[in-house]
Amino acid sequence: MSQEVNIYTETMAKVYADQGHWEKAAEIYHHLVQKDPERQDLRDALAQAQRERDENPDKRPEKLVPLFREWIELLLQHEKLQKLKKLREKL
Repeated sequence: MSQEVNIYTETMAKVYADQGHWEKAAEIYHHLVQKDPERQDLRDALAQAQRERDENPDKRPEKLVPLFREWIELLLQHEKLQKLKKLREKL
């Protein structure tokens, strides 16, 4: 965790926010606000990241992981079926 904290910068938080990783952006903004509580821009950015995270729970990237796993599994099954069909045609 201490190494991660070293890269907790405003730029990194903006990158995460731009990519829709609101949970991580909020985590970094929270850290930055703790270090510099007087910065209203950081508090506003934290509030925005938390709002986006809470309003769009189904759009979180981590929610997509199971879908990608299923998609990859289906692709692999399709590839196996295609190979079996080719093998059957040769027989």
